[in-house]
Amino acid sequence: MAEHGVISEKPAAPAREQWSGQVGFIFAAIGSAVGLGNIWRFPGVAYENGGGAFLIPYLVALLSAGIPILLLDYAIGHRFRGSAPLAFRRAAGKAGERIGWFQVMICVFIAIYYTAVIAWAASFFVFSFDLRWGEDPAGFFVGDYLQVAEAPITFDFVPGVLIPLVVFWALALAILASGVAKGLEKCNVVFIPLLVLAFLALVVGALLLPGSLDGLNALFTPDLAALANPSVWIAAYGQVFFSLSIAFGIMVTYSSYRRRRSNLSGPGLVVAFGNSSFELLAGIGVFATLGYFAHQQNIAIADIEGLTGVGLAFMTFPAVVSAMPMSQLFGMLFFGCLVLAGLTSLLSILEVVVSAVMDKFELSRAQVVWGLGGALAIVSILLFSTTSGLTALDTIDNWANNVGIVASAVLVCVVVLWVRRRGRELSSHISLISTFRVGPVWRFLVTVLSPIVITIMLVQVVIALVTDGYGGYPAWYLLVFGWGSVAVMVVVAFVLTGVPWRRDPDDFGAWPDHAGNVRETTRGGRR
Repeated sequence: MAEHGVISEKPAAPAREQWSGQVGFIFAAIGSAVGLGNIWRFPGVAYENGGGAFLIPYLVALLSAGIPILLLDYAIGHRFRGSAPLAFRRAAGKAGERIGWFQVMICVFIAIYYTAVIAWAASFFVFSFDLRWGEDPAGFFVGDYLQVAEAPITFDFVPGVLIPLVVFWALALAILASGVAKGLEKCNVVFIPLLVLAFLALVVGALLLPGSLDGLNALFTPDLAALANPSVWIAAYGQVFFSLSIAFGIMVTYSSYRRRRSNLSGPGLVVAFGNSSFELLAGIGVFATLGYFAHQQNIAIADIEGLTGVGLAFMTFPAVVSAMPMSQLFGMLFFGCLVLAGLTSLLSILEVVVSAVMDKFELSRAQVVWGLGGALAIVSILLFSTTSGLTALDTIDNWANNVGIVASAVLVCVVVLWVRRRGRELSSHISLISTFRVGPVWRFLVTVLSPIVITIMLVQVVIALVTDGYGGYPAWYLLVFGWGSVAVMVVVAFVLTGVPWRRDPDDFGAWPDHAGNVRETTRGGRR
């Protein structure tokens, strides 16, 4: 537009927020990867799939799929400098943007129930002071605390859940509003060391108890015959896949906040092996404690009910804690660790949503955090502080993780690597700025092996859900809250992709080429 005979230039794109340095990024990425699943999922999955023998397929899965796809997420976010929808738009056009918004919607659904679990853990941290769950922790959790109703949908609010849920939404939004460096990074730099120290104290205390070695023997004694079972290998790939926070926008978003000449491969290994190390530590701590409980009750480990998930955390473990010396201390450590692990993961999940809306609509961080974040908080409170909250949480969690995230990973590989053939460009990008190069082997893993394994996982899950249902819930309920959740993710992804960008998404400034020269990068990142 001309003014006084001078053609005004298009304003430069606003500077993207950045981590203060590599250490801050690593802490944040580890904080995202180390979540509730590390503590309550890995030990049970390993125990049920060959014990010590499970570590073999787990390591194979980590090296052949986990780390390669983690680096793929890093490369896409860092190379194309944006949130998930923006980065995928630059990498693969409108089809890519739809994948990005699909990942954002996965995070929306996970965030609204994940906060509820953190609220439960905070409540049980307080309950640990007087062991309020009494002699029947399962009955206390389902009946006295959650007040679970038989009806699948109710609007009866539970004050004991409502209050901590409001508190943690307010805390999470306040941290996000402070920004990437001052909010996310500072919290992770404090919370992750505190989490590790607290869990180490829990593990050391558990190992000193009689019967702890029996628990470790139950976990790590290898059942080599299990290696011949394909489902064990699928379980290993599933565990690695879900525990690294890949394929639903988190690592794409986090890597977009790194400086342009930042090492990608080195920190990727640190994050991946740091996450796996914590999983092993969790396995040792949980099963050493279960070994003591079995010793006290004179039963076998296999006879203990609830070895994974919500059942382990809020039904089995309180019973174990009550039987331990220094019960209050052990309870505080365990549930405090759940709160810290959950909160750092929640922040990363919400940041995917915040970053995407900021990029698309050019809104300020405060506007998105308090506006959209406040709306999500209201939905979360309405759904999960009621007497039917546990049923909704269980259903949405299963579909978001086992269908949504897995389908997202398949779509990324197909659209970005097969259709748009970005594999060579992304491997060159990693090699240009990182401590070690990735080449044909990495491209084979992310383009061929990982998509095949992930597709098999997805097909198995979908067939099981269609034929067997889930959790004994009514078919109509699963259709609405399960398949309906995925349908909403897809529809919203298409709708938001159709909304015009406030600024040309293909114009994202200068980038050093493979010779180190700076050239303008436009039109979807093509140089």
